[in-house]
Amino acid sequence: MSDKPNLDEVTNFDKSKLKKTETQEKNPLPSKETIEQEKQATS
Repeated sequence: MSDKPNLDEVTNFDKSKLKKTETQEKNPLPSKETIEQEKQATS
């Protein structure tokens, strides 16, 4: 086994076999307005 990894599979990978997927944000960060409303509600 050598020190350098074998990159043959990576360089010969066929991207056209991949499926297209839609990325969805599962836990989006709150907006500035939401943060301000929560600050005012707690004080």
